[in-house]
Amino acid sequence: MSSHGKAAAVYHPLAINLAASSSATPCENCGARHLGLCDALSDEELAFFSRAAHRMSLPVGKLLLEEGEPAQHFYNVNAGTVRLFKTLQDGRRQITGFASAGHFIGLASSELNVISAEAVEPVRLCRFSRAGLQALSEDYPALERKLLSLAMHELVLNQEQMLLLGRKTALERIASFLLAWARRQEACATGKLPKPNTRLSLALSRSDLADYLGVTIETVSRSLSHLKNDGLIEIPNTHEIILRRPQALENIAEGAG
Repeated sequence: MSSHGKAAAVYHPLAINLAASSSATPCENCGARHLGLCDALSDEELAFFSRAAHRMSLPVGKLLLEEGEPAQHFYNVNAGTVRLFKTLQDGRRQITGFASAGHFIGLASSELNVISAEAVEPVRLCRFSRAGLQALSEDYPALERKLLSLAMHELVLNQEQMLLLGRKTALERIASFLLAWARRQEACATGKLPKPNTRLSLALSRSDLADYLGVTIETVSRSLSHLKNDGLIEIPNTHEIILRRPQALENIAEGAG
């Protein structure tokens, strides 16, 4: 939604970690090669998976999925950040998530795209047809099992997002986001607390963050300044934040700070 409106009901789409990897395939130099799906596939299976992919690069602002259009493809993000969002009838935008290296987007079962997806920065992707991915999952049961497992994990993330928008204060939302971004940046799916002085790289704007968290841009700036003044974070520039005291951030995120 717009940063000037109230938080809208959110559909949190699947943005699932499905990176490919193999020294015998073009995945060798992929930034997502050590994430997700490759652990479930043999070298032979991975080579076949790679051949089914159409590799592409997109500039900033380019749409790869458009809400309401026929859902024909899935995308695996190899590098860069993609913004996932829905547009309300009055033109307001609700950002529902961000996909980066190792995330697979467009897995909703609907025949039409239920979200739009747009490059926040230059991105590299592998594109798969729906029919092609279905054939792969039938030939390689390990792929289908991995997809199911990751889809179940995404449902848990959806519940956490509903809590974040429905019950948490603005400061709690900001703290929760910073910790979640640190964990995804380090490919940590266990919920382990980031280390002190973890440096976050944030391609998204303050407006993106406001639309994602259901607050105003002014509230985002105020909350970040509050955390900075308390010594919990440092902000070297617009697109970097250093987590000085992750445990203190965790206390705030959980309503104990």
